[in-house]
Amino acid sequence: MGRLIANLILILGDQLSQQIASLEAADRETDIVLLVEVAEEASYVRHHKKKIAFLFSAMRHFAESLHGAGWRVDYIRLDDAQNSGTFGGEVARALDRHGCDHVLVTEPGEWRVQADMARWSARFGVPVKILTDTRFVCSRAEFETWAAGRKQFRMEYFYREMRRKTGLLMEGDAPAGGKWNFDSENRKPAKADLFMPSPVMFAPDLITQDVLALVEARFADHFGDLSGFWFGVTGEDAEEALAHFIEAALPRFGDYQDAMLEGEKYLYHSVLSVYINTGLLDPLEVCQRVEAAWKSGHAPLNAAEGFIRQIIGWREYVRGIYWLKMPDYVDGNFFGNQRPLPDFYWSGETDMACLRAAVKQTREEAYAHHIQRLMVTGNFALLAGIDPKQVHEWYLAVYADAYEWVELPNTLGMSQFADGGLLGSKPYAASGNYIHKMSDHCKNCRYDVKQKTGEGACPFNPLYWDFLHRNRDKLSDNPRMGQMYRVWDKMSEEKRASYLHSARAVLDAL
Repeated sequence: MGRLIANLILILGDQLSQQIASLEAADRETDIVLLVEVAEEASYVRHHKKKIAFLFSAMRHFAESLHGAGWRVDYIRLDDAQNSGTFGGEVARALDRHGCDHVLVTEPGEWRVQADMARWSARFGVPVKILTDTRFVCSRAEFETWAAGRKQFRMEYFYREMRRKTGLLMEGDAPAGGKWNFDSENRKPAKADLFMPSPVMFAPDLITQDVLALVEARFADHFGDLSGFWFGVTGEDAEEALAHFIEAALPRFGDYQDAMLEGEKYLYHSVLSVYINTGLLDPLEVCQRVEAAWKSGHAPLNAAEGFIRQIIGWREYVRGIYWLKMPDYVDGNFFGNQRPLPDFYWSGETDMACLRAAVKQTREEAYAHHIQRLMVTGNFALLAGIDPKQVHEWYLAVYADAYEWVELPNTLGMSQFADGGLLGSKPYAASGNYIHKMSDHCKNCRYDVKQKTGEGACPFNPLYWDFLHRNRDKLSDNPRMGQMYRVWDKMSEEKRASYLHSARAVLDAL
């Protein structure tokens, strides 16, 4: 009788779940689980130091939990002398060490990794089986079926299908509360509150401290601060963070999810995406827990629906768009924008209070909430005509929850409209008035949000009209933009010229 087939099970850094498909299909008695810290993954963009530290520490803790569950684990650290620095190189070395007959993986989240994996069988001379990632409600194949024949892909209709499929917030065939979407109730500006919650913050243990020292030594020139590292790095930590969010912040999450306050980094946001996107929390279970909080009367429907929509709506939807349209999607540039990313996206040195706060927080925490990303840093880049690929690479690098499958469509599609409206029905472009309405940044800003043009005017104001003017040939037929073009056309020539002159001064200063 021949020996049993031994699989080499490669677990990626965003697959830290014992319920991942490749482990579910594996055998503790014969198979080897491989986890690797590789330089290529840490530096293909210059990832935030805290992001690298979080992932390496979470991987090391996950390896320990696998050991405890009876798995045979082969863990390669970044500073291991023979580390090749790539996934493929480490799989090759592991096959030599262990003599495995097969490689078993769960499909990766990023196109470039999948393209590499597709060559492994020929390269290594063993079968390589890539399993569907069952952590998602909608498989890639299901999304392709949904998208077939559609000229535009609107998240709202996809989201309704996901609600029906999961049964979340459903009353029979109808949505709870009679509406699918309560977004109109989730746009309240916030005021300073002594009782505003913050996420659970975890003190670094010895494993994390070792990783922090490694990252500081190896990635000293990367963006971001390592001091004050507080992310949880285990499934238990993530569960505690989820329970705390539901208890302390979920009831007011809906009302204030679009708000921004000076000095308040988190407001009522969950900061759970960093755990969900690495596998430390199961997204469907998170949604079920939030639904249970609504059913028990702990949280209102607009909060539960707004949160669940972000996960089974946007998160699933952008993943589908990514895999449907890659690899060409990354090169989308509908407006032909070529301006380089301003230096202050890295330094935070700008007199615009909202941008300064968003970049400073990003540097410190590797985190900013979705309105800071969409309507501050993203809005400015769109209005200023920044190269969308540079904007994409910045977002991918600086946020701890950013992986290309989720970040790229959000950036190129939703934020920069670089796909020409495939994902969004109109550009998310706004003047300073939006930021003034949803935040208190303007009161501490050198610029006057009420001044439209000239020295001292909020830069968002002239840039907004300049954006519309220079892109008229591409946007004037968009039914959601018609009203703003009618406003522009009714302005005097002198006023229009003043806006364009002020915008040119802002852009020249960049």
